[in-house]
Amino acid sequence: MERSTPNYKRIFEDIISRKCPEKYSLCAHILNKDEISAMDVLRLNDIVFDKNGSAKSTNQKHKSYDHDTIHKVLDYQKENNLSNVAVSKHFNVSRSTISKWRKTFSSPQRNAFL
Repeated sequence: MERSTPNYKRIFEDIISRKCPEKYSLCAHILNKDEISAMDVLRLNDIVFDKNGSAKSTNQKHKSYDHDTIHKVLDYQKENNLSNVAVSKHFNVSRSTISKWRKTFSSPQRNAFL
């Protein structure tokens, strides 16, 4: 059975057109892409909804990340030489999750000896 993914492009276009049409110009460069990645969804979410809002903490438990997004987060950490705490604050993910991702998605040579 093939797993389908939500059409985020259409979802965000509807939200923007109904709730905040003035923000369309800020989101247009992402919405014009053929495919929207999980990182794009996070960026759109930050633009459309108040980033410092109180609902942010209640929505944390519903986030999920695909392998590409996890690798982009870990690459961002490596490129900018950041600690787990700094990356977790930047992407609003717990530092234990970042640590778990680093252990899980580390180089295959390290995992071969375990």
